[in-house]
Amino acid sequence: MKFLYETHMHTHPVSACAVSSPEEMVRYYKEQGFTGIVVTDHFINGNTNCPQHFSWEKKIEFYASGYNRAKIEGDKCGLDVFFGLEYSYQGTDFLVYGITLEQLTNHPDFDKLGFKEFSAAVREKGAFLAQAHPFRTAWWIADPSPAEPEYIDAIEVHNAAMPPDVNKKALKYAKKHNLPQMAGSDAHSVSSHAPSGIVLKKRAESIFDIVEAIRGGVELVRN
Repeated sequence: MKFLYETHMHTHPVSACAVSSPEEMVRYYKEQGFTGIVVTDHFINGNTNCPQHFSWEKKIEFYASGYNRAKIEGDKCGLDVFFGLEYSYQGTDFLVYGITLEQLTNHPDFDKLGFKEFSAAVREKGAFLAQAHPFRTAWWIADPSPAEPEYIDAIEVHNAAMPPDVNKKALKYAKKHNLPQMAGSDAHSVSSHAPSGIVLKKRAESIFDIVEAIRGGVELVRN
């Protein structure tokens, strides 16, 4: 038996670029035959709707609302929902798994760390850091080059929202540096595109089961 998980997705209104609500996204993935999802809304230093005048605690409360709503809906319909985040640095994005809301709340100004400091901070807390869609180019990205291998734990080699050439470069980089590979949809609505993800051999009981599977090598779903 195989268990399909989405590793990269967004909800409205936490992510400013997202269209569908957490509840809509959960029901969509359930209909698509997924076992679970990792909610990775843009963190409060990225493309977010979080009011900047909020206190740090209120910012984290707002940020967590997409995941919390998705978790409630997931429990209702039988879809596993796990917490993650997408951190941005100068337009480059990174997926973080294994950081807790309590750790975020207790670390004011976490969003203001530079990438290398952020990498060290989250990994010291036991979290897993993967680069999302490396080699993507856009006007807001200062440097499209991937991060140095020692600062990340994995590479997203297939992002359903990226053109094939970007994904090919990511796969080549992962192989060159022997980095674990992952795939995700980067979905912002229920009509974004056909979902991608990873296949686990057993149902994940926690986000760390997903991390362990990625580290060990997983089957990728490329749609």
